[in-house]
Amino acid sequence: MTQPERPTPDRRAVLGAAGAAVLGGSTVLAGGTAQAVQSAVAATADGEPGARDRGHGRGGYRSLPVPTVIGHRGASGYRPEHTLGSYQLALTLGADVVEQDLVPTKDGHLVCRHENDITGTTDVADHPEFASRKTTKTVDGAALTGWFTEDFTLAELKTLRAKERIPATRQENTLYDGRWAVPTFEEVLRWAEQEGRRRGRPVWLHVETKHPTYFRSIGLPLEERLAKLLRRYGRHRADSPVFLQSFEPGSIQRLARLVDSPRVVLLSGANTRPWDFVEAGDPRTVADLVTPAGLRWIASYAQGIGPTLDLILPRDASGRLGAETTLVRDAHAQGLILHPYTQRNENTFLPAEYRRGTDPNAYGDAFGALKRFFETGIDGIFSDNADTALLAAADFRDR
Repeated sequence: MTQPERPTPDRRAVLGAAGAAVLGGSTVLAGGTAQAVQSAVAATADGEPGARDRGHGRGGYRSLPVPTVIGHRGASGYRPEHTLGSYQLALTLGADVVEQDLVPTKDGHLVCRHENDITGTTDVADHPEFASRKTTKTVDGAALTGWFTEDFTLAELKTLRAKERIPATRQENTLYDGRWAVPTFEEVLRWAEQEGRRRGRPVWLHVETKHPTYFRSIGLPLEERLAKLLRRYGRHRADSPVFLQSFEPGSIQRLARLVDSPRVVLLSGANTRPWDFVEAGDPRTVADLVTPAGLRWIASYAQGIGPTLDLILPRDASGRLGAETTLVRDAHAQGLILHPYTQRNENTFLPAEYRRGTDPNAYGDAFGALKRFFETGIDGIFSDNADTALLAAADFRDR
């Protein structure tokens, strides 16, 4: 007897309902998740015919949906970045991949912070026992004054609590200040394993080595520690559900010798130079790396690039988007995927033509901006607001 066909949920409707339930706060506690929302998102991913087959059509990262939505530092538009609460919310909202940035502690543990300077992302300034640790350091040529992860043991760092990095812009996020500790990367790997078993599919991670030349210079190299953890948790293979990323090509080359995990070279402004190039006296700039010859060189050791969106759609003096460059076409010609950064909903971060009203912290036309970004042919995007990006991606796929 033939079973009746199960109705297919509309991805946009389900994602919209899921986001409303999560962000409305009626079903999600600060430290937990909403079963109803998770079920809705799971039904979308598992129940929609071809939902996971609309990517590149091959195994590993090629099987991810396109455009891929990467939860930038988790769900940092709604929770303090790089906390387990931020990662969990990104996953609950439906992000295809969740990002972590890695820096070391004094005793060699890898922890998740966007920077080793933790002055603005933890309550360290409120701890009198650590007042003497405040110092000035030069990191990648910039003098910084504050507190730094490499001056704390993991046990000491765990006494601190995370807080919102840009409270003037994201005032609602400050509600969660002090809610979570700074997670180790191993804790994130265990979380991903647990969530993967519960959901019946792997949790994808996008993992960045921060300031690798600096940390190697002070005896805390990142790559070997990262590779050891990847091997321990089975994420060291070419088809593992992880991307490794860095703004320093040398770090990606080093990782390529240690593990087979997919690798992405991050690219900043056209006139900048990767810091390992500066240290080595390599005169090339990012502008050199985004030429066909530069991209061919990157493709010899990496599978993708993560350019700033301005390298694809430059902004003019007024902040409006200008003519598209050839970067997407040129990168694809070398077999590279593109995961540009970063989409955010607030006016202050949007191109001028997509801003609405005069409040820089209010939301603008994020859907309009995302539509324009996706039209370039990018393979994915880093987003602080995964729910918004997922809705826009669904609109784009369903055209």
